[in-house]
Amino acid sequence: MSEKTKYELEFVVQSSPQLLYQYISTPSGLSEWFADNVNSRGELFTFIWDDSEEEAKLLSRKSGERIKFRWVEDEEEGNDYFFELRIQVDEITKDVSLMITDYSEEDEISESKMLWDNMISNLKQVLGSA
Repeated sequence: MSEKTKYELEFVVQSSPQLLYQYISTPSGLSEWFADNVNSRGELFTFIWDDSEEEAKLLSRKSGERIKFRWVEDEEEGNDYFFELRIQVDEITKDVSLMITDYSEEDEISESKMLWDNMISNLKQVLGSA
């Protein structure tokens, strides 16, 4: 398996950081925009799309600020890839941004970025900030 490349994206979101955090950190919030359904048992989150299911381990969270996951499949393969959703507030303008850190195969980065674009577009609609 080839090495994955880390990339970061920034999306400006018209929302309060507190509300946005609920949508990126809770199973009910994530199932509104990230996956069809999300369940969690402790540190383990199960993401369900149509007929596929992926499990991710919660690596860390800082209330109101960020949440970080690692796909169980990556962990089993000994990889330390992760994806992180981080809320950033501009101190001057008070603009709220959602920063995404993720990893992808080099030849799939543009596809992965488009997927995030679509998912964040769904999130913005749910938040009423589209």
